Amino acid sequence: MAAGNGRTVRDLRRANRTAVLQRLYFDGPLSRFELGPATGLSSGSVSNVVADLVADGLVEEAGSVDSDGGRPRTLLRVAPGSGHMIGVDVGETRVRVELFDLTLTELARAEHPLTPQRYEVEVIVGHIRQGIAEVLDTAGLAPERLLGVGIGVPGIVERTPDRGALVHGQTIGWDAVPLEALLRAGSPLPDTVPYFIDNGAKTLGQAEMWFGAGRGARNAVVVLLGSGVGASLVTPDVEQGRAVEWGHLTVRVRGRRCRCGALGCLEAYAGAESLLARWREEGGRAPEGTDEETDEETALTTMLAAAHPPEGVAADPVASAVLEETAEYLGAGLSDLINLFQPERILIGGWAGLALGARFLPAVRRHAMSYALRHPAGKVTVDLGRLGPDAVTVGAAILPLADFFARGGRRPDPAPECPLPAWRTALQERTPR
Repeated sequence: MAAGNGRTVRDLRRANRTAVLQRLYFDGPLSRFELGPATGLSSGSVSNVVADLVADGLVEEAGSVDSDGGRPRTLLRVAPGSGHMIGVDVGETRVRVELFDLTLTELARAEHPLTPQRYEVEVIVGHIRQGIAEVLDTAGLAPERLLGVGIGVPGIVERTPDRGALVHGQTIGWDAVPLEALLRAGSPLPDTVPYFIDNGAKTLGQAEMWFGAGRGARNAVVVLLGSGVGASLVTPDVEQGRAVEWGHLTVRVRGRRCRCGALGCLEAYAGAESLLARWREEGGRAPEGTDEETDEETALTTMLAAAHPPEGVAADPVASAVLEETAEYLGAGLSDLINLFQPERILIGGWAGLALGARFLPAVRRHAMSYALRHPAGKVTVDLGRLGPDAVTVGAAILPLADFFARGGRRPDPAPECPLPAWRTALQERTPR
């Protein structure tokens, strides 16, 4: 049966369940009385939906509050143990896998460091599979209880009806890698557990907008600064965010060669990999035991310590100069985002962004404002993200959570089969060496 606007009764029930779940999730605990104005539903509809959600085990009582002259009102909240999600960060130095309950409380984690041959497709697939098995085993959770697995990856993600999510990661040598199908083939997870694969900058942005420094903003850009550079744009038109390949915006004609193969990309000047390479090229004082094979997080920490040593120790002038130049390039890149999108906030995250931290931020702000147009520059704030190194995994876990909300708290249908035509025979040719 269809309602007057073409929506079926089932659609209306799902929308009502979604509205109540979301309000309890973000603003709860709330009473039934408070849920009415918060959701725009009648008291009768609220009572019916709440009874339905309680029967499904998704909502539970959370104490009571006094009412004006009447009986105390029972408070309701989303039941944390009523659903579980896994978030995966295919990062630049490690693959991080985390298991969360429905309220995004971490229950278990697994980390697999990446070697210099870090982006071999089968290696990454193996790390993800092993990490999923580890966190489920640690928590003693049956796989069928998962609402889904969200994965943040470097590169552009294309969704296809027959092969699932394909990852185009030019900087890591991935050309239309059918990551979803590879994970599904031989996976210990049942078909009822879907994979949600998206760009890592977008999952970072999703986390900061839901739970971090982006809350309350209508227009924001969340920057992921790691070995490379990425960004996610959030506007009223794209509330879930859109990944933008900001790191491959040209900032210098005939400049340094980027990992993507082009010349003069922002990533070739503002990414941690480039920053460390320029330090070494200029004769920076890398301490004994650090070289090009040292993992980037350790090397960047070493460089920052050289630029800002303890009192009484001379700073490394090369490190200081490279950091200042990097701040200018990054600020110039941010000015393009300001001029193009006129955001209220720009938030900087990613492991390198967090490592550079508050000490680096004033110089970035100064350069961003000097290159941007005055009017949009006067309306934007530039700050660090608040969620720390787990922001990508949290954002990845939000992908199945958002789908769960959109379904009104119903579990997803079995995932369609994603075939692997000719992939395995071509894997060696496509895998970077």
